[in-house]
Amino acid sequence: MTTASDRPVARPVALAVLVATAITVVAAIGFARPARADDGVSLSTTIDGTEVAGSSATHPVALRPDSTAELDLEITNNGGDPVTLRTVQLNGRVVGLTFFDYATSVDLTVDPGTSTHLRYVLDLTGLDGQATGLIPAQLSVRDSQRQVVASQDFVADVRGSLRSVYGLFGLALLIVLVGALAGAAFAIATHRMPRNRLRRGLRMLTVGIGLGLVLVFTLSAVRVWSPSPARWFVVVAISALVFFVLGYLTPAPVDDEELDDEDEVDESEFAPTGAP
Repeated sequence: MTTASDRPVARPVALAVLVATAITVVAAIGFARPARADDGVSLSTTIDGTEVAGSSATHPVALRPDSTAELDLEITNNGGDPVTLRTVQLNGRVVGLTFFDYATSVDLTVDPGTSTHLRYVLDLTGLDGQATGLIPAQLSVRDSQRQVVASQDFVADVRGSLRSVYGLFGLALLIVLVGALAGAAFAIATHRMPRNRLRRGLRMLTVGIGLGLVLVFTLSAVRVWSPSPARWFVVVAISALVFFVLGYLTPAPVDDEELDDEDEVDESEFAPTGAP
């Protein structure tokens, strides 16, 4: 049986476990990367003549769905063993989710101490319905076991449509956020928020997470920034923390019965004490 003296200890422990679990899950999703590349192999890439290595939010690599992209890869084997490449993969990920992914089969062996060029044309026709805006992308070369041999991260400016999967996903997040905000506002106005501070904080925490994700997708879609794992995680974490604190510090709701009791007490103060 839990006593009143146990509660002050149990609540901080439960909160610590909850926060640690949430951070672990979000970090694992957001910072998950492909298998580690071989340090003996280096990769230098240009897409339509633009160096991938120098890309940024202000100077991204354009990917146009209505045309093809010419890729030129220079692969250098600095190791002591030959390296056989089977696949070149181009993908874009935001908040741990892959929004576009193109894999091209190749058959290329790079001898030790040598460099080789791989040039090919990639058809981006389906990209229009997949993503739009500034997207963190990665170009990687893999061996026959699908292990990453070398890779390059860059910022892609996808000239897609807001009706793409990416745009619709952001719109869905906005609808969920509006519903969560309306629900929280209604609960506060009608005194239906939980009486427990921790539960009030957790309810507002979900609103903060939703707001953070909407900001991440909106700023990316309008090409203000590229939501790299470090950036989007910080935005979502700060938004969630702010709303958790707001929820935790909100006053406890007052029941209608308590309000009625207070009114009765106030009226009794002015009632006559004796008969006329």
